[in-house]
Amino acid sequence: MQKTVLAMQSLLPDEMSELETHFRVIRLWKQRDPEATIKEERDNIVAILSTYNATRVSESLIEALPNLEIIAQFGVGVNNINIEAAAARDIAVTYTPDVLTNDTADIAVSLVLALARRIVEGDMFVRVSKWQNGPLPLGTTMAGKTAGIVGLGRIGQAIARRLAAFDMNIIYHGREEKQDQPYEYYADLTEMASAADFLVVSCTGGEETKNLVNYGVLEALGSKGFLVNIARGSVVNEEDLLIILRNQAIAGAGLDVFAAEPHVPEAMLTMDNVVLLPHIGSATIETRTEMGQLVIRNLRAHFEGEPLLTPYQ
Repeated sequence: MQKTVLAMQSLLPDEMSELETHFRVIRLWKQRDPEATIKEERDNIVAILSTYNATRVSESLIEALPNLEIIAQFGVGVNNINIEAAAARDIAVTYTPDVLTNDTADIAVSLVLALARRIVEGDMFVRVSKWQNGPLPLGTTMAGKTAGIVGLGRIGQAIARRLAAFDMNIIYHGREEKQDQPYEYYADLTEMASAADFLVVSCTGGEETKNLVNYGVLEALGSKGFLVNIARGSVVNEEDLLIILRNQAIAGAGLDVFAAEPHVPEAMLTMDNVVLLPHIGSATIETRTEMGQLVIRNLRAHFEGEPLLTPYQ
């Protein structure tokens, strides 16, 4: 008899089909009454397929499923899962690290380039025929500038390597200094922001980093500095950022993540000095396919009594 997996959101079609060859899958987002479905299937559900942008795996949901054994996360962040509630029940949690590192780092660099060289603004400049009236205002060179990276984990290190290839100086802030890294470490984030031309946020989300980048940090970045966030929207205090942008206290911002996705502060939509992306850090066919495969392999490993490939903690 197939094990029952509660899927909060779909994988790519091929991976979803493969998942359904191994498990009985309840597609929660297609249910007319999701709560009634969970109540009806509560004793059957032994696994949850969760995604970073789907319904939260809350303590109440975990408590409602007495036979739940594993939560398999499609994503590198797990701040949508109540990890403490899962741990209290000895429920395994897996995630998909590493496979999305390169694509997410590429998006960070793309935002740095777009801001420095006014790429998005230049595209619109041509499309609305402003070029005939004169040149686009000058951009900023990246070589010789300093990138301050907030969170030098797998993704942060990949960003650092890429930006160093543009002849940028790399400094970083994190919970502790990494002895195996050649970059200068700043224990104080505000101090690092004042030394940086580009502040690139790549740390984990959750309560520990909520509003880590606040008014004081942004003010320290200064009127010639740029903010790039590819981490989680919660890491940057959006109200503070809006005030800073309106006052032109920083030069601009490139954002792939927001506090209340898919909702973006309306004021940002009309700002020329902001580049906005719809959370596409890992959004390539290759990476999303590999992430889905890893989710399936973790689920199969658990129910076949094998070691998990990528357990969280």
